[in-house]
Amino acid sequence: MTMSSPLKILFIFLSLIMINHLYVVSSTTWCIATLTATNAQLQDNINFACSQGVDCRPIRPGGSCFVPDTLVNHASYVMNAYYQSHGRTPEACSFKNTGTFAATDPSYGSCVYGS
Repeated sequence: MTMSSPLKILFIFLSLIMINHLYVVSSTTWCIATLTATNAQLQDNINFACSQGVDCRPIRPGGSCFVPDTLVNHASYVMNAYYQSHGRTPEACSFKNTGTFAATDPSYGSCVYGS
């Protein structure tokens, strides 16, 4: 069975409309701390990232990412900043196996994680 020319044109036109409305899956990833990391490991990650040029002002008192004042939140922020500024490689998110990838933006309120 073959389609008539007007039917083919309608099919192509409708296909183009549908393709234009498909959602594109984002390849953006963020690096965050694992929930199994110890407080000592999280503090080591903060110390390391901050010593490597990461801007750690947002996790200091009064900073946009200070609240909630928890090691896991502070570590996740600086680990992601390090990951984003060091080529977004798996190695840049390792942090001795205490880093993991998030496909959903972990930003909240005025605390914006880079991507």
